[in-house]
Amino acid sequence: MSEEVPYGRVTQKAPPVSDVHIVWITAGLGCDGDSVAVTNATQPSIEDVLLGAIPGLPKVHLHNPVLAYENGDEFMEYWYKAERGELDPFVLVVEGSIPNEKIKEEGYWAALGTDPNTGQPITTNEWIDRLAPKSLVVVAIGTCATYGGIHAMEGNPTGAMGLADYLGWDFKTPAGIPIVNVPGCPVHPDNFMETVLYLLYQASGLAPMIPLDEVGRPLWLFGSTVHEGCDRAGFYEQGDFADEYGSPKCIVKLGCWGPVVNCNVPKRGWTGGVGGCPNVGGICIGCTMPGFPDKFMPFMDEPPGAKISSTAMGLYGKGVTALRSLTNNTLNKEPKWRHARAELTTGYRAKHY
Repeated sequence: MSEEVPYGRVTQKAPPVSDVHIVWITAGLGCDGDSVAVTNATQPSIEDVLLGAIPGLPKVHLHNPVLAYENGDEFMEYWYKAERGELDPFVLVVEGSIPNEKIKEEGYWAALGTDPNTGQPITTNEWIDRLAPKSLVVVAIGTCATYGGIHAMEGNPTGAMGLADYLGWDFKTPAGIPIVNVPGCPVHPDNFMETVLYLLYQASGLAPMIPLDEVGRPLWLFGSTVHEGCDRAGFYEQGDFADEYGSPKCIVKLGCWGPVVNCNVPKRGWTGGVGGCPNVGGICIGCTMPGFPDKFMPFMDEPPGAKISSTAMGLYGKGVTALRSLTNNTLNKEPKWRHARAELTTGYRAKHY
């Protein structure tokens, strides 16, 4: 550990490794949507990582119940190996929000596998308790796992929460790495795989400690707002707002929260640079933010503050637009000196005029 720096930006490195296992729990409260989304990644793809197509990476072994060839006891064996320290090192990926098993009257909220000694299900909470302290790094994938998401809405019966709320925001693995949060509902495929790629390079000793913001998100991916990367931002600045869907103009008055949401989707697109909420006419509902969804509801309503900002921008924008229109009209004409010259005597004009 070295100088004092923001959350997650310490310079300690894990020792280089040749093999890394990714133990991926999807048994939180979720829909497996993040696992499905990640199969669409291209920068890099899962195949690139697992098949060794990227130079400098250790050999990667993925254990994800949605994508695994194994099933039943054969699949669960990797969890027991991780617990026994036989998959050292391993990355623990948690998908789905974490329920509070202490507030139910009977049974359990979420579990994975069966304890061979008791014959009872092993709760998701217990697996996290067993594996997180032994992992190289813990990664929360998707908004449910990062901050609780939809399942953690006010009034939910499960007491659902994000992984950092469960383990504690000061949690660090033995390698000194904080919880890495990659939010999104679902997660952006390339955002997650790029984060995994960084962590694998870090595990190989080829990258410094992963830089994270104050809520555990990779800084280079979530350091800017939707608005700052949006193609519609120019219309906002000119006070030109859409009043119906299908318009190419700024959609903040239709319910878009882009100016205050940390996300890179408009810049990155969704797959191969194509798509992404505002890029295809959809409003930003803030799904990468810790306050989602409660603080962004009701969806489709104009956000508080948007009326003030759009009114102010409207007044400013009308004046700026008029001045720009004047300048644009001037620039769309050739300089006068080009026409103050003798008649051409060669070429097409000479032959036809």
